[in-house]
Amino acid sequence: MIFKIPEFEDIIEAHERIKSLAHRTPVLTSQSINEITGGKLFFKCENLQKVGAFKYRGACNAVFSLPKNQLLKGVCTHSSGNHAAALALAARVKNIPAYIVMPENAPAIKKKAVESYGARITYCRPTLESREQTLLEIQDRTGAKEVHPYNNFQVICGQGTATKELIEDYGEFDVILCPVGGGGLLSGSSIVSRALNPKGLIIGVEPEGADDAYRSFHSNMLVPSINPNTIADGLLTSVGEMNFRIIQRKTDEIVTVSERGIIRAMRLIWERMKIIIEPSAAVPLAAILENKVDVTNKKVGIILSGGNVDLENLPF
Repeated sequence: MIFKIPEFEDIIEAHERIKSLAHRTPVLTSQSINEITGGKLFFKCENLQKVGAFKYRGACNAVFSLPKNQLLKGVCTHSSGNHAAALALAARVKNIPAYIVMPENAPAIKKKAVESYGARITYCRPTLESREQTLLEIQDRTGAKEVHPYNNFQVICGQGTATKELIEDYGEFDVILCPVGGGGLLSGSSIVSRALNPKGLIIGVEPEGADDAYRSFHSNMLVPSINPNTIADGLLTSVGEMNFRIIQRKTDEIVTVSERGIIRAMRLIWERMKIIIEPSAAVPLAAILENKVDVTNKKVGIILSGGNVDLENLPF
């Protein structure tokens, strides 16, 4: 498939477009976590972003990039997680319809979030085939524009703005770490890092039980995710084709972490930093705690991707 790949200039444009719409999230540090890891860690808190996740950046950029003739028909997607809420809110801000296909077994907290932003939800069976078919039917009926959660030019550009802010606010880093699921955040971050942080490494982190990006990266070919199993529910998706093209060219490494490591990292951030993060956001710190990435005496940027966690079902 032939498609245009985003450049750093496209992310600059995205940042201008959304800077008055999305939060410029704070960056936190923890002396006790620095002492445990041996590095100097800077946490970009996208758990404090609107809808509680970095996903609002990409969804907002995609919606506000639409031509006028598309706006009246609205936008649509299939998602059981943060992208659904992000697209619903971005559409509400733009005052256009949003049609969201969600599997019937989606977490109740995420159903409530999407409903609260005024999206029109259609529930389907919890299979990819059912999700895609239901979305096609909605597109045929409404003419709405699909906004893919990660395999989308404008979404990638929007996600890259988080790392752009991190480097602008705190200078260059020896290493920047972020989670990888579909690859929207990692691909956008890698474009930015190559432009603004060329001497540093950009590393993606993935659960061992959902390691398709790791296997794809190390085999140099796109490997689909089959029956992924991890507490990090935001990282269950297969890496997108456009995302993988960027990751191949601009990412230095992808590593994997254990479920035990994810839970340990999540708990450590809750306890030491007094902030709520979801399991997907804990994977970069897990990589450090499991010695998958050496940060000794290094300046390290970490993207905390989100904070939407089911408080009725905590892993600790």
